Amino acid sequence: MRENRLRKRKSENKPAICSWVSCDNSFITELAAHGPVDGVVIDTQHGMADAHSMPAQLQAISTTDKTPIVRVRSLDSGLVMKALDAGAQAIICPLINTADEARELVFAGRYPPQGGRSFGPARGVLYGGPDYFKTANDTIMILAMIETQEGLANLDEILAVDGLDGIFIGPSDMAVTMGHAPGPEGAYDDVEAAIERCVTAAKAAGKYTGIFCSGGKGARQRADQGFDMVVPNHDGNLYSMMLKQQVEIFNGKA
Repeated sequence: MRENRLRKRKSENKPAICSWVSCDNSFITELAAHGPVDGVVIDTQHGMADAHSMPAQLQAISTTDKTPIVRVRSLDSGLVMKALDAGAQAIICPLINTADEARELVFAGRYPPQGGRSFGPARGVLYGGPDYFKTANDTIMILAMIETQEGLANLDEILAVDGLDGIFIGPSDMAVTMGHAPGPEGAYDDVEAAIERCVTAAKAAGKYTGIFCSGGKGARQRADQGFDMVVPNHDGNLYSMMLKQQVEIFNGKA
């Protein structure tokens, strides 16, 4: 099976940097995969991608050796299995608030005896190779999003779930559930304390950690904080910011 670069970077004690695609477009996804990154996240929760666009986007990633990652829409075993069968090598699942939900996520993402994933990898075996079934459980990564006060309160129990590779922090929703508007790194002391608690607890439990960031500076900050995977914003925001910058240059304002 193809190497999972998130695991490889972790074994090298180096952070993985990943691009995040909110568009439902295979060309944009291919551009992201050909960038200087370790993996590409296709966002089917808040992004425009869905079960129809996702296979072509995963095919676009496979023109490179970058790890294909899917953020599923919600905790739904059918959605998790569909993304894996389409070729995802990592799953990010939003709004995991309890250990029972984390166990449900693992059950959907692992073949027996570790879980209850149904066999029928479709494109997954084409991408992963003939040893897909034998190696899938050890190669694929399952990450639970911690982004609410409830998830934070149950953090230790979630991290203790067998078969869960780690957690991915959603800082915007974390801020919202703590009474703030979404903000960049360092905007709120209580949010920063919650994020620090997450990364510290995950490290103590031997679990993987990822986080969405406002940009390259924030991603560097989070990597230095100890996160294993950082995402320096998403395609839509990055395009908007670059366009604004170029227009300001044109108008002599930058």
